[in-house]
Formats: sequence, C-alpha cells, structure tokens
Amino acid sequence: MTDVFDSNLPSLLFWGLIATTAMTTILQASQGLGLSRLSLPFLFGTFFTGNRNRAIVIGFIAYVIGGWVFAFFYFLFFASIQRATWWIGAILGILHGIFLLVCALPLLAHVHPRMASEHDGPRRKFMLEPPGFLGLNYGYRTPFTTLLAQAVYGATLGGLAQLGNVLGGSA
Repeated sequence: MTDVFDSNLPSLLFWGLIATTAMTTILQASQGLGLSRLSLPFLFGTFFTGNRNRAIVIGFIAYVIGGWVFAFFYFLFFASIQRATWWIGAILGILHGIFLLVCALPLLAHVHPRMASEHDGPRRKFMLEPPGFLGLNYGYRTPFTTLLAQAVYGATLGGLAQLGNVLGGSA
C-alpha cells in the first residue's frame, strides 16, 4: 500500500490541491451568492488570530494543508479497497460531509476560542456565532452546499486517481 504513495506522491499532492480548490470554490461561491454564511477558511483562521483580515489568509493556508491531509486519507481508503472511481470518491465525500455537519460543526463551539456556544449570550470575547447542528445557524442551505462541496472533493480525488491509474487497473 505504501508503494502507491511513494511512486505517486507528486500526483497525489497535486490532486489534493485540485480537489481542495474545487471544494473551496463551491463553499466560497455559496457564501458569495448568499446560499450560506459558512466560511471554513475563516473559521480555521480565527483559531489562530482575532484579526479578521489575517484570519482569512491564515485560515486559507491551514485549510489547504488540511485538504492535503484529508486527501491522503481518501487515497489510503482507495488503496485499501484497491479501487478508485469518481463515484466512490463522491460517496466518501458525502459521508465526510455528513460527519462534518452532524458531529464536527456542533462540537466546534466547545473548542474554538472565539466562538460562542449555543448557551452563551453575546459578549465581546466571542466574535463568531456557533454553526449549530448541520450548520443551520449559517443558513438553511448550508447542509446542501457543504455536502455538494464535499462530494465534489471526493469525486475529484477518486476520478483523478482513476484517470492516473494509481492502483494499477482500478478503472
């Protein structure tokens, strides 16, 4: 299994960047179009700084690095089942998105230093509203746009791995 990573590392890094860019584009476009107020790069950035302008830049860098890390988990999954396709990637992305919406976003309020919890009132210390279950505090279309972005992320990784034939005949 490690030989998949050794012989394809530059491709895997590049594909992870492409998938992360596609996912981020969908998420940021949905925010710009008023479909959701969720900005994961901004949420990540505010872990590190209270300066809103710096948070966007720092968060985007952290988000790209996170996209690469998750891409390796996706490729590890593809290698373990000896198959990589766009549709398996899309299913994996949707499952990832469901976990994000159901588990990770609601827990964020309990670990983020600048986010109020569902039980806190407004205070100067908190600069962010908690996303809530399914991220619904950031708009009722947030679950849809998040699942779409995650599905595109997974489909991109699976499709590029399939096209690159990294598993030796997995198409």
